[in-house]
Amino acid sequence: MTLKNFKFNVIEKDSYARAGLIETHRGNIQTPAFMPVGTQATVKACLIDDVIKTGSEIILSNTYHLMIRPGVDRIISAGGLHKFMNCKLPILTDSGGFQVMSLSKLNKVDKEKGAIFNSHVDGKKFILSPEESIRVQKGLNSDIVMIMDECPKKTTDYDLINKSMELSIYWAERSKIAFGSNPHKGLFGIVQGGLFKDLRIKSLNALTKIDFDGYAIGGLAVGETQSEMFNVLDDIKEEMPKDKPRYLMGVGTPADILGAVKRGIDMFDCVMPTRSGRTGLAFTWNGRLNIKNNRFKSDNEPLDVNCSNLSLNKYSKNYLNHLFNTNEILGSTLLTLHNINFYQELMSAIRENIKKGTFDKFHDEYIDKL
Repeated sequence: MTLKNFKFNVIEKDSYARAGLIETHRGNIQTPAFMPVGTQATVKACLIDDVIKTGSEIILSNTYHLMIRPGVDRIISAGGLHKFMNCKLPILTDSGGFQVMSLSKLNKVDKEKGAIFNSHVDGKKFILSPEESIRVQKGLNSDIVMIMDECPKKTTDYDLINKSMELSIYWAERSKIAFGSNPHKGLFGIVQGGLFKDLRIKSLNALTKIDFDGYAIGGLAVGETQSEMFNVLDDIKEEMPKDKPRYLMGVGTPADILGAVKRGIDMFDCVMPTRSGRTGLAFTWNGRLNIKNNRFKSDNEPLDVNCSNLSLNKYSKNYLNHLFNTNEILGSTLLTLHNINFYQELMSAIRENIKKGTFDKFHDEYIDKL
């Protein structure tokens, strides 16, 4: 059977905001899109079928975590990541570069060998090269593959950022060669360069010459302010390829998403809705609520009376407060699903407003509210 090729089209624009469609052989993804994070082959506390019912059309998983546990060979033996976790949706896998820098006991970054590190789980030594990252992601059989890059921690050291960016370009070239010809999958490059406009442009220009199926903006969501992040997006929005999807990695809050869409971003991922769901923080159209607060003990209204999806409007804030204050697992499940559902409602509203030409009005109404 011939698999459908990876494809992206912009359907409608409203200034820089874009509504589009990514086509994969496992299904289509309406953009702007939010990807729930399933780092270790699960969206924490949720059945994948329930995640699909929220309107999610793609999820994210992670090379670093899966190569450590359970190991790529074990997932290959199960028939790939989709069969392993019973997921019908397209899956994007991060290359593992960010986690190598942030989680592992990093021994060394070698230009030729890659990242040499010890697992944060058991101390076992690993070498993650651009070629090995691509090999692992091919073994996982993900639908969108990310190149191996170096993601330095937030710094104002220009020379350090420049050196890291040059290394990422070299690894991008090697990643593209290792990926080979896979027209039914997408390979995304990752733009680095910190908060420096000239380095971001230099990185982007080098990546577009290599030619990828999509372009991610990396090196953000590492401690910079929202205005600094928006400045970076403003710096490169005119230079980003018009016919390829644009992915802002690790972002973010609803307000972050609104501001980034305004600057031309098509794809997002973040642990925010799921992690917050497990700790009692709910996202709503009226702002955020800490469901553990005593004021909800007598509130018998649901978080959102209009949300009939997954019967979420059948559970009161009073009940959710009780679940969290007694550490019942169901509380985490219900609030995580509520938050993912809210994020997908937000993305749907963003797409509709772009198509109607009213995105700026929608942005201004909610940017400071959510």
